[in-house]
Amino acid sequence: MTIAEIMSRMIAFSEGNTHDINHLMKVWGYARTIGCLEHLDGHLQFVTEVAAITHDIACPLCRRKYGNTDGKHQEAEGAPLVRSFLAGTDLEQADIDRVAYLVGHHHTTSAIDGMDYQILIEADYLVNADESHYSPEAIAHFRDHVFRTAAGKALLNAVYFPAAAAQ
Repeated sequence: MTIAEIMSRMIAFSEGNTHDINHLMKVWGYARTIGCLEHLDGHLQFVTEVAAITHDIACPLCRRKYGNTDGKHQEAEGAPLVRSFLAGTDLEQADIDRVAYLVGHHHTTSAIDGMDYQILIEADYLVNADESHYSPEAIAHFRDHVFRTAAGKALLNAVYFPAAAAQ
């Protein structure tokens, strides 16, 4: 299964919710960019991109079930949903397991255990900071305490602190 095929399936799964679709497209774009700039090997890049595409798979269910898309609800509901979503594809079981783990932890910044996880956290934050109107202080704090990739830091600075990034 290709990234384009997974993207197409995820867009259909989103049932026309343009916010969710736009969000996943932006997170995927940042994850792809960071992964390429960090020189991930092809397989890890693929897993990272699949996780980015599916990271908010639980949002529609969480809205119906809880009335919100709280990160902890997304993590709890997301892992089983992504397993079901990817079942029957040609993805290796180990890759499905890893994507499910990443989706089930994408709001947890402690114990990040791989570049795929790190990049997913950074890509999602880059988008959430804009969509949720985080303060410059909050963005700088997250950058300084959670971001680890040079590419992610450079992108965050270019987007949110362009004057500093230009120097």
